[in-house]
Amino acid sequence: MAYAIFKTGGKQYRVSEGDSIDVENIEAAVGDNTSFPEVLLFNDGTNTTLGDPFIKGATVEAEVVDQHRDKKVIAFKFKRRKGFHKTKGHRRHLTRLEIKKISA
Repeated sequence: MAYAIFKTGGKQYRVSEGDSIDVENIEAAVGDNTSFPEVLLFNDGTNTTLGDPFIKGATVEAEVVDQHRDKKVIAFKFKRRKGFHKTKGHRRHLTRLEIKKISA
């Protein structure tokens, strides 16, 4: 089973063809195809190719399935015995991708 490790949004993801993953927000409409040229590692089932830092000519192609927001994350700060407490929250903007093709 072939897989690749690619980089986007400051994070690295291990994917195979047909996988569905959530990545940091990408400026693309639902249904658009996008490719990621920053492939760090490619394994075709028997051989492993490692980039330095990226593999030349390798791409991961994916289709944008959804643009959504993650669950709310709460950041609570307090200092004991001082009466100080602060609550903040945020929701990350995410893009759901379906991996169509991995080429090396």
